[in-house]
Amino acid sequence: MDEEYDVIVLGTGLTECILSGLLSVEGKKVLHMDRNDYYGGDSASLNLTQLYRKFRGDQTPPSELGRDRDYAVDLIPKFIIASGELTKILVHTDVTRYLEFKQIAGSFVYRDGKISKVPSTEMEAVKSPLMGLFEKRRAKKFFEFLQNWKDEDPATHQGLNLDIDTMKTVYETFGLEPGTQDFIGHAMALYLDDDYITKPARRAYERIVLYTSSMARYGKSPYIYPLYGLGELPQAFARLSAIYGGTYMLDKRVDEIVTDTDGKFVGVRSGSETVKAKQVIGDPSYFGDHKESGKVRVVEDGKVIRAICILKHPIPGTDDADSVQIIIPQNQVQRRHDIYIAMVSSTHNVCAKDVYVAIVSTVVETDRPEQEITPGLQLLGPIYQKFVSVTPLYTPISDGKADDIFITRSYDATSHFETVVEDVQDVWKRIIGKDLVLKKREVEVGQ
Repeated sequence: MDEEYDVIVLGTGLTECILSGLLSVEGKKVLHMDRNDYYGGDSASLNLTQLYRKFRGDQTPPSELGRDRDYAVDLIPKFIIASGELTKILVHTDVTRYLEFKQIAGSFVYRDGKISKVPSTEMEAVKSPLMGLFEKRRAKKFFEFLQNWKDEDPATHQGLNLDIDTMKTVYETFGLEPGTQDFIGHAMALYLDDDYITKPARRAYERIVLYTSSMARYGKSPYIYPLYGLGELPQAFARLSAIYGGTYMLDKRVDEIVTDTDGKFVGVRSGSETVKAKQVIGDPSYFGDHKESGKVRVVEDGKVIRAICILKHPIPGTDDADSVQIIIPQNQVQRRHDIYIAMVSSTHNVCAKDVYVAIVSTVVETDRPEQEITPGLQLLGPIYQKFVSVTPLYTPISDGKADDIFITRSYDATSHFETVVEDVQDVWKRIIGKDLVLKKREVEVGQ
């Protein structure tokens, strides 16, 4: 380990692997280290033995769940938005050649005690139980307004300014009921809470258009998902990095982030060896205050609870779909944050036949987190096995420019990867000094 590198990357989570792949393509000499003996860090997909070891110590998985190798259970439940930013990176880097994608079969929303499909076409909107007859007419006008909007044509603006008027004003202009606002803001714009309503409408408009364009792309839902689990994503970017000369070391202890007398990054120590580099990137777990001289580099910014549930049946009320997302808007269960359910099955090569893996998650608001996800758990029907984690969300306290230490963010409670890509773009700009620019191509998806 006596070579010097441009960048050392610590942790093989998706954020770190995208960055190491892109930096390698850019011509940087990259060393990527992980304390685990598998790829993915917090965003890994585990086989049955690894899953039980992580949550149940030495307990052996029951034989009726099938073969170990049939499982790839995600630790972080997220789907890929078909027209979103992660898709653009996958396509731009040609990482898609290592992956195969499948659609998620349906997107549902919880309302008044039951779940309904989020309408994906005008036909579905007309039939949807989410709205009464007059409300459907108002919603139709609202969606037509969004589809027809052109910045340069004031005739399409109906007196509204998306950069000044709030989303509340836009909703009121079309007379939309609170329940309709709920499903548009949470099941389509995919906001975790209602803070967006008092902000200028531009961002919400962009998010709704992203949802509808993703929906139009492949039909059943706006989401796609890689066969063999989300852990395939970091591995695919790791392969990209390796093709461009990146070096990988798994199962490698990281004992110290070495800095000089001015606090600038010098290298990483593992046992008696220290490897030097100009810059370091890493996930927050490598920069806790126990790592060096009591210096605090990250702060806790809330917690997320996730319950991985193994089921022997599809989720009731979803037309026996093999994969779904269900959003429980916060107003429906008197909370400040939505509850998400993401379910996949053997169709995606992540578990044995006739087994379904559903993950219920939300931002923790009380000192009884498991009670908070009860509304989600109750929708699943009988649960065969449940594995619960409560994970702190860490945010770096500095931008890294002064000490060449660039820390990524924890994986948040959102149901998609858009915030992960925002973090990649942010870290990239701080390291390289210019925006990450991507080209456009198409991604193939199996039906």
